Amino acid sequence: MNRKGINYDVGTVFHNGVSSRENLDPVVIQREMQIIKNDLHCTAIRISGYDIDRLSTAADFALQQGLEIWFSPANVNATEQETLDYFAKCADAAEKLRQQSPHVVFVTGCELTLFMKGLVTGDDMFKRMGNFMKPWMLLISAIKLRGSFNARLNQFLAQAITVIRQRFHGPITYASGPWAGVDWTPFDFVGVDLYRNASNKKDFTKKVEALFNHHKPVVITEFGCCPYRGADDKGGLGWAIVNWKATPPQLNNTYVRDEATQANYITDLLKIFESEKVEGAFVFTFVNPAPYNPDPRYDLDMASYGVVKTLPDDTKGQTYQGVNWEPKQAFSTLAANYATH
Repeated sequence: MNRKGINYDVGTVFHNGVSSRENLDPVVIQREMQIIKNDLHCTAIRISGYDIDRLSTAADFALQQGLEIWFSPANVNATEQETLDYFAKCADAAEKLRQQSPHVVFVTGCELTLFMKGLVTGDDMFKRMGNFMKPWMLLISAIKLRGSFNARLNQFLAQAITVIRQRFHGPITYASGPWAGVDWTPFDFVGVDLYRNASNKKDFTKKVEALFNHHKPVVITEFGCCPYRGADDKGGLGWAIVNWKATPPQLNNTYVRDEATQANYITDLLKIFESEKVEGAFVFTFVNPAPYNPDPRYDLDMASYGVVKTLPDDTKGQTYQGVNWEPKQAFSTLAANYATH
């Protein structure tokens, strides 16, 4: 693969105005970029998040390390117009980065069917996700919103591309869900978040092959697994095992921590992607701040796709080269793969 990548979140606001990385020191970002380049042997990084200054700061540090930037702004739960206005500002920021280096790709949002208002009914991403999984609710959405979510998605993407290309003069893609029928004609890459699970395991390779039907370079913008037994069968829904209403939050059932499950999943999918000659793939994700706990009831890291294990805030000292996390088995497995392929 030409692009050996990983996702990196600088802070995404999914719910109730809370950022996924509330406190993120530029010194930490810089150190993590060095680790991603030198320890994981990545050649590309998809930088996601809401705050444009943080996105730009992370991208600057990544460019210093010689990484290709996939600039992936995320304004979750925004309306279509709010998203267009936001993309315009992000495109200006991405173009400034491109003036420093030609190795910048703009990602026109992620799974907008779920993360943006207006394509499926529901005021927030969780309600839209629930409605999306009910065929009768999709029918109601199509009637209420005057068109299928696919038709409306492509209409929106056409508008977004026009706005972005007026400001950003590098390659553009979109991080699509595998369910979306995207018109890839105006994009430079086919980009799909593609997770293997129990339902698609038998024909997963065929799903990868089908992405080449658009006659464009194919990039897997997300794939990954959580570190517990059985998470490989859940794929992109492996995170949904936490009872956030409990005090403190805890897992909603008994799960067995198994970092080998995560590592083996990543290895298996990389083999498939390499054999199918995809242009690149981005593991989801580098770090997720759901903290590890030795008590399995409260080990929220089991619901995390991070290849590193976030430690509790009260952990004494810095545990890995100046950062407060420890590598999981997936970290060393991914590093070995990227170093040798």
